[in-house]
Amino acid sequence: MADSDGEYVEDLSDDDLPTAAPLGTGTGRHATRSSGPVKGPEAVRGEKEKQGRRRAAWEDIQRSWDTVVEGADGSLSSTVEGLLEAGKRQRLLRDTTPLQRGIIRHLILILDLSFAMTEKDLRPTRYLLTLRHATSFITEFFEQNPISQLGILGMRDGLAKPISALSGTPTVHLAALGKLRTQDPQGSPSLQNALEMARAGLFHAPSHGTREVLIISGALLSSDPGDIHTTIASLTTDRIRVSAIGLAAQVAILSEICSKTKGDYSVALHEEHFRALFMGVTTPPPTRSKEQNQSSLLMMGFPSRTVAKAPTLCACHSKLTRGGYLCSRCGSKVCSLPAECPACGLTLILSTHLARSYHHLFPLRNWREVSWSEAAGSGVGSCFACGVGFNKPPPRQVGEGKKEGRREAMMKAVSESGRYVCEVCGEHFCIDCDVFAHEVVHNCPGCQGDTRAGKKVKGRGKGGKGKVGGEGKLEEGGEGEKEGGDLYAASPKRMEVD
Repeated sequence: MADSDGEYVEDLSDDDLPTAAPLGTGTGRHATRSSGPVKGPEAVRGEKEKQGRRRAAWEDIQRSWDTVVEGADGSLSSTVEGLLEAGKRQRLLRDTTPLQRGIIRHLILILDLSFAMTEKDLRPTRYLLTLRHATSFITEFFEQNPISQLGILGMRDGLAKPISALSGTPTVHLAALGKLRTQDPQGSPSLQNALEMARAGLFHAPSHGTREVLIISGALLSSDPGDIHTTIASLTTDRIRVSAIGLAAQVAILSEICSKTKGDYSVALHEEHFRALFMGVTTPPPTRSKEQNQSSLLMMGFPSRTVAKAPTLCACHSKLTRGGYLCSRCGSKVCSLPAECPACGLTLILSTHLARSYHHLFPLRNWREVSWSEAAGSGVGSCFACGVGFNKPPPRQVGEGKKEGRREAMMKAVSESGRYVCEVCGEHFCIDCDVFAHEVVHNCPGCQGDTRAGKKVKGRGKGGKGKVGGEGKLEEGGEGEKEGGDLYAASPKRMEVD
């Protein structure tokens, strides 16, 4: 038993120190012994750790209601519109540097179907949310990569389960995911078995395409039958890039796999962040510097759809159909494109498929925010694309400096005037047209509709004298320039942009 108050405090644990602290500061005969509680070295060390430790999210109060500001009319519509515009703009602020990317992709999607996916930290459950986002991912993947192929695997009961084979038809994968909704996740995952099956599926992928694996993991363990480091070495030898998205926490073995295969590893914070990470995989990864060899020609066929009077067997499914596409080399009929001819192996696509993949190599530049002072001096009253009128500049904003307004707008990444300008053609657009141009059509309406060739055009870009396409002048008989996703037609005359 402790003989004094000081020894009693030292015998307590760190958690009991706040309760025992009043012993040395009370009134009466104990108050004259010391002016404060006697703390041992462990107590002092515990307080220093608590002071240096960062507070968790659940320990702090998020006063989100303080950020809501009423508008001039007393409503919250302006604040809500500003938050929505900021969310749209944040998705568009990406690196638009033209890089060499593999537009012919071969991707294996590995889904975690183990017991860990029954957790409800991501609503409604990790399992159902993953299936929902996987459905959207497949649709968006083939929209952005129409000449690529995708396959799906699952991890359940310590085994790797094939869900859909490597194919370029999205309906096959969507039907396979629909069947998974009737099943419940169970067992433990096995990363080694799933990676070995994915490596076998990508073994016959051609060298001109990329080999990628995307893992959606919700468990913090992996039940492997052998040494997974041997599998990692095989993935590196086969030049397979493995990326992962975690739903619970960062796992050391997944981090090692992604780092050694030059992939990306991220952990989802919430539902929207999970969707953003999932959809980010639709953009082809940059080609490694060692793989950037000289360009080589790839033979492809561009057949047209034909409808016969009598049904004939297709070469892909052996079904009787009237319509189809005839191979440009051997004449075999396939049901849909893109596809690989079952007879001669020729890649069959449409010209629109190739055009939709081209924007990854030359992305559309980000449009610049327009300040109130610049908007007042431009004289533009409506969006160039949709024709919706812009808000009139407030009187107090017209006379402000252009430099300060532009810097403030760039810091917020949202235009204070609600308009954005293309630095090539100088046209003004609204936020909805900005999102549509960068995420859907991947072209600037102002640059595509510019018919002012052969004339001196006044641009609103940076600096004094600009250049067409970044290359200066268009000479007679040239074939045009392309940079940053904007296409410039050839001009028979010499043109200079001021």
